[in-house]
Amino acid sequence: MAAATDVEQRAFGKALRRLIPLMMVLYLVSFLDRVNVGFAALEMNADLGLTPLVYGWGAGIFFLGYFLFEVPSNLILEKVGARLWICRIMVTWGLISAATAFVTEEKGFFALRFLLGAAEAGFLSGMILYLGYWFPLAVRARYVALFMAAVPIASAVGAPLSAFLLGATHGVLGLSGWQWLFIVEGLPACLLGIAVLKFLPDGPHAARWLTAEEKAAISARLAADQAEHAPLASHALWPALTDPRVIVLGLVYFGLVVGLYGIGLWLPQIMQAMGYATQQIGLILIVPYGLSAIAMLVWGHHSDRTGERILHVAAALGLGALGLIASVHAPSHIVAIAAVTVASVGIYAALGPFWTVPPLFLRGTAAAAGIALINSIGNLGGFVGPYLVGWIKQTTGRFEAGFEALACVLVVAVMLAFVLGRMLAKQRPAARAGR
Repeated sequence: MAAATDVEQRAFGKALRRLIPLMMVLYLVSFLDRVNVGFAALEMNADLGLTPLVYGWGAGIFFLGYFLFEVPSNLILEKVGARLWICRIMVTWGLISAATAFVTEEKGFFALRFLLGAAEAGFLSGMILYLGYWFPLAVRARYVALFMAAVPIASAVGAPLSAFLLGATHGVLGLSGWQWLFIVEGLPACLLGIAVLKFLPDGPHAARWLTAEEKAAISARLAADQAEHAPLASHALWPALTDPRVIVLGLVYFGLVVGLYGIGLWLPQIMQAMGYATQQIGLILIVPYGLSAIAMLVWGHHSDRTGERILHVAAALGLGALGLIASVHAPSHIVAIAAVTVASVGIYAALGPFWTVPPLFLRGTAAAAGIALINSIGNLGGFVGPYLVGWIKQTTGRFEAGFEALACVLVVAVMLAFVLGRMLAKQRPAARAGR
């Protein structure tokens, strides 16, 4: 990419300052509302009589709702605009998350987790699509990584917050701590949804804080970006949904998400089984998730600087698998937590480079549908990961075999990443020959 002009630097700088912090807060609240069930389970499972298998099913069924509604949601976002649709997503998911406080048995738990996934469907893929309206591919990994750093930050902030709420609110107005956890962490999404209407423009053309010259500069840079990758790009809906590259990307993301949620939704209970108190768990978890956020930014920037994507994804996921295997064979709890930290760093670091790959060959409606399909396939891993660990724990009485299974899934994802790299490499010479 040619060096940015002064006008481009000014325009992209404004977009960075105005959009990324807001998007990070939105995603932080989103992720907190989908994973706070991991902390709630420390009390909720006993109150509702949920077995490890039932909890794993309920924690994961969120992603079935997500899978079914992801592609339609992203197509609607492209039609009506990010501002209106992200507002709708946030308000509905906030209300459903808060309503989880009032479940009394496993069927209600299953139903609300499914509805939460259906309500949130389209948020992440919509945000990835939205970043493409503003930033060129050559620098997008760092901005995707910065936006998605909200995920480990949500876990780092949410762990001590959730631990505090469990203890401080127990018995208030006759509700348990886990019930207050869902209410207190769910309602902010509704307020932020209203804020989106004011602060999230549908694109550069609708940003009042950009001058006409700055809008033109962003448009020109993105047009040049599209022209550069046009020979590989698809614009149509149905070809995008059947594109082998999209399917393979979805499977790579599936493996990533299996690891991410297989660890995240069970780690508080694993640490509780080690003998740590709730407050200790909340503080300790700041370390792995804080380091994961830093790793995301560093690895995303390195991917942009080198212009390489596939190896960055594969190496990070490989590190995740090694960390999980090391945690199983660790000689002490401290070493095991350190190894899980390494696994977390690897898995999260893969996210920035990963989400720069789809725009290499998807445009317009194809991008909306293809990115949504990748995310929906991948998020099925959010069902499989927690359920797999829960099933293995209930069958064997141990968590270790569950982490070994997660590591195997990550190894398969690494191999598929290299398959994808070969697919893209073969198509680039053909594209150049057709010019």
